[in-house]
Amino acid sequence: MLNFICDYNTGCHPAILKRLQETNMEPQNGYGNDEYCLSAAKKIAAACGCPDAQVEFTVGGTQTNQIVISSMLGPLEGVISASTGHVNAHESGAIEITGHKVLSLPGYEGKLKASDVENYLSLFYGDENHSHMVYPGMVYISYPTEYGTLYTKKELEDLKSVCTEYNIPLFIDGARLGYGLMSDSCDLTLKDIPRIADVFYIGGTKVGALCGEAIVFTHGNRPQRFVGLKKQRGGLLAKGRLLGIQFDVLFTGNLYFDIARNAIERANELKALLSSRGYSFLLDSPTNQQFVILEDSFYHELAKHVGIEFWEKTDDTHTAVRFATSWSSTSDDIRELGEVLDRM
Repeated sequence: MLNFICDYNTGCHPAILKRLQETNMEPQNGYGNDEYCLSAAKKIAAACGCPDAQVEFTVGGTQTNQIVISSMLGPLEGVISASTGHVNAHESGAIEITGHKVLSLPGYEGKLKASDVENYLSLFYGDENHSHMVYPGMVYISYPTEYGTLYTKKELEDLKSVCTEYNIPLFIDGARLGYGLMSDSCDLTLKDIPRIADVFYIGGTKVGALCGEAIVFTHGNRPQRFVGLKKQRGGLLAKGRLLGIQFDVLFTGNLYFDIARNAIERANELKALLSSRGYSFLLDSPTNQQFVILEDSFYHELAKHVGIEFWEKTDDTHTAVRFATSWSSTSDDIRELGEVLDRM
C-alpha cells in the first residue's frame, strides 16, 4: 500500500544504518558524552556558521519542545504560539504539564505575524494588573509551519526585533527544517538561523534519522543544569551514541540537505500530478506537506488504497487531507499514486 501519511513512515537512511552496524560493538561513554555526539555537535556548529553554538541531542520533537520551553521559562511565564502551532495543537498538553501556559495567537496559514505579537506584548504590559497574569516569556514558531508554509527572512527578522524589544527568546521548531531550507521558496540558509533565533533545533526524526533532534543554543544561552533537565523530562538517552552517530552521518558532506531536497522534488511531482487531475488545495504549500481537498466519500475510498492523513473539515461534505513526501519518497511512488487515482 502506498503511504503518504507522514514523513517518518520509513526507518533511516541506509548510510545511517550502515554506520550504526559498523560501530555497534564499540564501547562508548553514555548520555551524550561519546565521541560521535561530540563530533556531530562540531559538524552542526560548523554547518550553522556558529562555532560557539551549544548543541544538545534529544530523542523526539515533543520532548524537545517541552524541554527547551520549560527550561528557558521562569515559573510565571508562558510561551506565545500560533493557534495551529504544534505545542498548542498536537502535543497532548506537554507544555502545560510542566506548569507553563501556551499563549495562542491567530495563525495565518500557520504563521504568526510580528505585529500581532507586538500588540499582544504591548497590551500585556499596558494592563495594570499584569502582575497577576501569565507573563509572555518566549515566542515559538515552526519552520516550516504545520501547514508546510515558510516564513520569509524579513518575517523572521521582524519577529526577532519584537522579541529583542521585549527581551524574550525566539525559539524555532525545526522538526522539518531540512525540508524548509531546501524549498524553492526559501530565501534563507542554515547560517541565517542562528542570527535570528535564540534557540532552534534541527529535526532528524522526519529527515532521515531513526529518531533524534539536535538543539542549537546560539549564543551561550543553554540553561544551567540542562543535562539534568533533559533527564527529568525523559529526553536524555543513556545510549546517546544512537543520536550522535545519526547526526554525524547526516552532517558529513551534504547528506542532510541532499535527502531533504528529494522530498521537495517529490512533493513538486505530487503537486503537479494532483493539479493535472483537477484537485484543489487548502493552501499553496512550498514544502513536502501538501493539503488536498477531497469529497468525503472519495476520501474514505482512497484511504483504503493510499495512506493519507485527515487534516481538517472544510465543509459538510469535504475534507482537507495531507499527503507528505519524505527523504525516502520516490518518483515511482508518485507514478503509482496516479495509477490508483486513474482507476477510481
